[in-house]
Amino acid sequence: MFDPLWKLALGLVTGMIFGLLLQKGRVAKFHVIVNQFLFRDWTVVKIMGTAVVVGAVGIYALLPTDAVSLHIKPLVWFGVVVGGIAFGVGMAIFGYCPGTSVAACGEGRRDAMVGVIGMLLGAGLYVLLYPQLSGLLNSWGDAGKITLPEWSSTTPWLWVGGLCLLAAGAFAVLMRRSGSKTPRLHTARPQRHNSV
Repeated sequence: MFDPLWKLALGLVTGMIFGLLLQKGRVAKFHVIVNQFLFRDWTVVKIMGTAVVVGAVGIYALLPTDAVSLHIKPLVWFGVVVGGIAFGVGMAIFGYCPGTSVAACGEGRRDAMVGVIGMLLGAGLYVLLYPQLSGLLNSWGDAGKITLPEWSSTTPWLWVGGLCLLAAGAFAVLMRRSGSKTPRLHTARPQRHNSV
């Protein structure tokens, strides 16, 4: 059921590094996430986009070495839609996503601690109610444990490469936008003094 101890330890170390980078990138700050929702600060998109690209490349590069393993969950359409809405609403109200809330807990933020307790209680409630909810969750259909490469009968590297190109294009657009909003430095003009 569980991966070998060395693989779990590797996951712990990489998770700690990711948490450190979240904290150093200031993504565990409430105002940074709120400003992302207001389209004023793109730090969250840049950091999470980088994490997705690095994670995708790293996972598929390490997969042949057995250093990582994929645990694909079934694609349950109703659960994905409702879960996505609940995640977005929760993040907008809470001001953190699950990962940044744990990083904020590490910084000693009490609001994040309350939110993490709420997430744990919600997850526990979901586990308790799952037998009753499973019929509703499957009402829109269950596509099974499928990935995009399997669905399209293509190599995973085609999707990883496309993701990298998409990320590079998004970064270029964001950098151009932030560059155009950078205030220009004005040189001081010499002031004329009227002689009396």
